Amino acid sequence: MDTEAELTQRGRSAPEKGAEGPRSAFSARSVGSLFSGAPGWRRVGALGAICAVFLLLFANFVVQPFLIPSHSMEPTLRVGDRLLVNKLAYRFGDEPRRGDVVVFDGTGSFVRERAAGNPVGEALRGAGSALGLARPRDTDFVKRVVGIGGDDVVCCDAGGRMRVNGVALDEPYLFPGDTPSKVPFRIVVPLGTLWVMGDHRSQSRDSRDHLGEPGGGMVPVEKVIGRADWIGWPVSRWGSVTGADGGPRG
Repeated sequence: MDTEAELTQRGRSAPEKGAEGPRSAFSARSVGSLFSGAPGWRRVGALGAICAVFLLLFANFVVQPFLIPSHSMEPTLRVGDRLLVNKLAYRFGDEPRRGDVVVFDGTGSFVRERAAGNPVGEALRGAGSALGLARPRDTDFVKRVVGIGGDDVVCCDAGGRMRVNGVALDEPYLFPGDTPSKVPFRIVVPLGTLWVMGDHRSQSRDSRDHLGEPGGGMVPVEKVIGRADWIGWPVSRWGSVTGADGGPRG
C-alpha cells in the first residue's frame, strides 16, 4: 500500500511531456531566429561593426592609413595620397634612420599642448583619421628624418647643400627648383630626438620653423607614430616611399 501511494505521488509530481515540449520548441525557434531568421540589415550591421572594430585595431597596432593634407612633402607625397604607415617599424628596438619618412605626434614640439575638446567628437574624428577617411589630427605630421640624435646638421655649405657630420647630403627627393633651405642654421640634435624637414622645402613648416621655441624643433623619438612605407591610394600612385638614397624604404 505504501509503495503504491509513493509511486502514485511521484507520477503526479513529475512534469508532463506535453508541457515541456512546447517550451523546448519555443526556445529553439527563438535562438534560431537570432541568426537564420534575423533581418538582412541586422546581419549586415553586425558584420560591419565587426569589420570596423578589426580595422581600428589593425590601424592602431599594425598599419595605419594616413591622408596627406598638404604640399609639404611633394614630390614624394601629394595631396590626397593615402599612406600606409608601418607602426611596427620601430616597435622592436629599431629607431628612425636618416632618410626615413615618418608620421609623428607634434604635440609639444610642433604645436603647443591644448585643452581637450568634446570627447565624443574627438573619438569620432580619431576613428576617421585612423581609417584614412578623414584629415589627420592637427597634431599629426609627416616629414623626412634629416638628423638623428648626436648629428651635427648644417645648412648650407659653399655648394648650397646640407651637411650632416661634415658629409654633404645628396637629396634627390627635393621638389624641383627648391634649395635645401633658405634659412641658414647649424644645430646638434640631442639624443633621443630627430631633426625633420619636408621635401618641398619652400612649402614646409618643419624643424626650421621652431628653432627659437622650447625644444628647438626637435621631435622626440617616442612621439613617432610609424614609418611611411607605402602609398596605398590612389591606384595610380601605388608603390614604396623612397628613402634618402632614392631607393625604397621598408
